[in-house]
Amino acid sequence: MTRLPLPDPPILVITDRKRATRTLPHIAREALEAGARWLSIREKDLPERERQVLVRACVTVASPYGALVGVHGAPDTAAGGVHLPRDGDVAAARACMPADCIVGISAHDAEELEAASAAGADYATLSPVFPTESKPGRPALGLARFAELVAASSLPVLALGGVTAANAGRCMAAGAHGVAVIGDVMTAPDVGAAVTGLIAAISNGEHTAGDRPAVQARGP
Repeated sequence: MTRLPLPDPPILVITDRKRATRTLPHIAREALEAGARWLSIREKDLPERERQVLVRACVTVASPYGALVGVHGAPDTAAGGVHLPRDGDVAAARACMPADCIVGISAHDAEELEAASAAGADYATLSPVFPTESKPGRPALGLARFAELVAASSLPVLALGGVTAANAGRCMAAGAHGVAVIGDVMTAPDVGAAVTGLIAAISNGEHTAGDRPAVQARGP
């Protein structure tokens, strides 16, 4: 099975307006100026109309940078990607999105990674790798278990949960294809510096990582 390649750099910045230091379009612009090229709007509690307005505002901001803006939850045709919950329907999402839309899904264990791969997702997030405020009380996988799960999966996997510039390189060295971050960017007093630090960290981690499953572009 072939899949769409991940954006470069493979850092998925996930929004959380309740923790953000500024408006989401403002944070998006600062992140993009620093080199981010992949955002996902995770504001699932917003009314649909407000969420659509926010997605379109961020798409407008991202357009000059050639960046991909996705959305968590329900697909939105204005977005270039969708990230589904663990029980999301990949086929249904593809049916209502453009052919070049990247489809991801959340996973937390080997069974969910296997299901995501079988469903034809382009990638999965695996979480939580480290303790995180986004999932209080949920036991963290830890890097050793994360590495085992990634090595056993043919699906490109992003490390999610407590990922920061201080540990993103270790996630890459453990086999991650990329990282997904929320708090490290949303709460940063200097968003640009936070993104620059993440880019440097994953680059260093890639230099020490072993072989990963190949990610190939999905055919027409």
